[in-house]
Amino acid sequence: MIELKSATKAYGAGNAVGPLDLAIAEGQFVALLGGSGSGKTTTLKMINDLAPATAGQVTVGGQPLDAEPGWKLRRRIGYVFQEIGLFPHLTVAENIAVGPKLAGWDAARIAARTDELLDLVSLPRAVAARLPAALSGGQRQRVGVARALAAQPAIMLMDEPFGALDPVTRDDLGREYRALHERLGLTTVMVTHDVMEALVLADRIVVLDAGRIVADGTPGALMSGDQPPAVRALMQTPRRQAERIASLAAAPAPGTPGEGGHG
Repeated sequence: MIELKSATKAYGAGNAVGPLDLAIAEGQFVALLGGSGSGKTTTLKMINDLAPATAGQVTVGGQPLDAEPGWKLRRRIGYVFQEIGLFPHLTVAENIAVGPKLAGWDAARIAARTDELLDLVSLPRAVAARLPAALSGGQRQRVGVARALAAQPAIMLMDEPFGALDPVTRDDLGREYRALHERLGLTTVMVTHDVMEALVLADRIVVLDAGRIVADGTPGALMSGDQPPAVRALMQTPRRQAERIASLAAAPAPGTPGEGGHG
């Protein structure tokens, strides 16, 4: 479905990313994981030609990206990012309709698709007439997902899609999106720096460092396998956090007498 062959993105004299060799099969949910500056977002943008590769080749559906104009390619690929990017002067319905309108859909088809998508992302249809400013952060992110799905793409690219949300909303939306991925048979590539998010949502995790792939495997394999020290430390972060939480839960509350105490 998606393949990068010795794909490189250079800015000035140095490579920001690559060369990368990466193949993503249809239906996979892949997380690109790594620290700031590791090349995650640039790699994502190379896939939909927002950051065209300066060397090597990127293909989608077996077709090189330069075989068609970038705008035409991007109509077939959904894109969700942390800042959401909803048009503030357009209603929710008008935001969702942007892609279908560009694709030439008629009004009745767009209206039906808007209702379908609001149901799909668990929003009441009444929000269709509201402006984004009237919605909560979680609701706006749901609209962002609906807009990305509007033109029925087979591929979804997601750049820190839930990073600006509170932990409860973030967890809820992550689980809901994973269910949509399964239900719609999508191919999803998600950028995240959150190890736990990658572990619980993705089928496969690709770890980037300084623009290169340093690990690639299933969550289970990366958690238990023989990985380079930096990757092992990264993947052990959730375990260390869980151990810390367990120790806090086991500690007596302030003012609680310990064993052998009086009172």
